[in-house]
Amino acid sequence: MASAFTPEGLLREARRQKGIAPASVPAVCMLDPDGDIVRQLTRAGRARRDAGWACYHTELYRFADGALEVGLIGCAVGAPFAVLIAEQLFASGCRLLISMTSAGQLAPLRPPPYFVLIDKALRDEGTSYHYQPPGEFSHADEGLIARMDGAFAGLRVPVERGATWTTDAPFRETAETIAAMGREGLLAVEMEAAALYAFAAARGKPVLCFAHVTNQMAQSEGDFEKGEADGTIDALAVIGAAARAWLASER
Repeated sequence: MASAFTPEGLLREARRQKGIAPASVPAVCMLDPDGDIVRQLTRAGRARRDAGWACYHTELYRFADGALEVGLIGCAVGAPFAVLIAEQLFASGCRLLISMTSAGQLAPLRPPPYFVLIDKALRDEGTSYHYQPPGEFSHADEGLIARMDGAFAGLRVPVERGATWTTDAPFRETAETIAAMGREGLLAVEMEAAALYAFAAARGKPVLCFAHVTNQMAQSEGDFEKGEADGTIDALAVIGAAARAWLASER
């Protein structure tokens, strides 16, 4: 059943109130829940704010990665907020959305930081249930995941593939629950992927979610180190590789 409240309607009224003409976002957009990528790129003068983005809650920045232009929104943390923005991005011309969220380590694959291409996410949040029938996991589109085969070879930080746990309540991650999720084979815990994949399936939109595994839930001092430039250099390498693999498959 179609929703009475649509992102197109919201954006129409936001443009009217703000006096902004209709405009499109770049074909490839990304969510940066931590905001570190936005801050690094704006400090370096590599990203500019898009005055045509009419969203009430966020600012969109554009930056170039070689010939690739990317739209970037920072601090869209949590499942409801991420999907709120995803809806508006696709209503504004986005054709591929990439989420790069920091995540807590569940399986000790190696010392953080490293990346996980999320192929499914445990639905321990609420937003996904408004887009898909009840179920344990939200799944990435298999065809889109297949397009990523070989895309990350040669990057200096590894990109694993696997499942994560999406939760709305990070400060309710008890030791018992963390251990149980690890026994289920989940690699990391984050806050957006299950909702974004449910949205993608319901709307038929291409969405890729990456977990930047940076921490062990602050259970010891010295946690949350993301790497050089707050992890921006490596994160942008992963995002660029994913975007180019998708673009190559679209030709």
